[in-house]
Amino acid sequence: MRAVVIESPARPIERAWTMADLAELVKARLTLLVLVTTAVGFYLGWTGPFNFLPLFHAVVGTALAAASAAALNQWREYPFDSIMLRTRMRPIPAGRMSPRDGLLIGIFLGITGLVYLCVAVNLLSALLAALTIGLYIFAYTPLKRISTTNTLVGAIPGAIPPMIGWAAARGTVDAEAWSLFVILFAWQMPHFFSLSWMYRADYARAGFCMMSSDDEAGLRSSSQSVLFCILLLIVACIPAYLGLTKVAYLPIALALSGWFVVMAMRFHNLREPVRARSLFLTSIAYLPLLLGALVLTKA
Repeated sequence: MRAVVIESPARPIERAWTMADLAELVKARLTLLVLVTTAVGFYLGWTGPFNFLPLFHAVVGTALAAASAAALNQWREYPFDSIMLRTRMRPIPAGRMSPRDGLLIGIFLGITGLVYLCVAVNLLSALLAALTIGLYIFAYTPLKRISTTNTLVGAIPGAIPPMIGWAAARGTVDAEAWSLFVILFAWQMPHFFSLSWMYRADYARAGFCMMSSDDEAGLRSSSQSVLFCILLLIVACIPAYLGLTKVAYLPIALALSGWFVVMAMRFHNLREPVRARSLFLTSIAYLPLLLGALVLTKA
């Protein structure tokens, strides 16, 4: 493989960074998704009269930890982000924020979030949040330039937040919490495979080892998307079998997951950007709908 020469952006910082830059540094929209899955995990794990205060503590602590992981990821990858068209306008590679500020913000948010969870919630939720940060920064991020397995590894921290919520509610991690983990893990695969195939040239330009980099025809990306959508069709039903939800959840989960499988097969049958984008947008719609079904049909 030809070596990729990376040059750090030489653009000077012309002004102090803004709150909009901070929101982009911590990937606010992604962090919001983390908060939703954490809240769902908490709600499903809670027993007895509902108490919003521990939910608030769990969400705030997890939000700080997720923001830390996002900020530290951008700090580590800013030389490569400056090469990719999709990411070159992020605060650090665009020169609106210094790498030092990005690092300090990430460290501050991480320490604050972990201490907050440990004090206001419980030790188990703090340990799970620490595991999320550690895997994201020290496993997933460096693996992106070494092995295509980075996607599988990166899906692990992405699937932990509902377990943090469950741990905050119960103080333990039960089989039901693991079922939520498996659902989030499987969901991320077609979500990311479709995205990475659309931007495969961008990832290759930055030297990232993505499965889509040498998959110009899209056969591998689309077939793996179908495989994980079928897996999701199965694992999405597990909460009902564990008694976490009422029976009404089962047909909803099957219908939503079946729709996801159909969109993945459409991408596989016609491997074009428009089909990959359709699958990606389907993944964005699928998760909140499934989480809503879990909440509405809680046993």
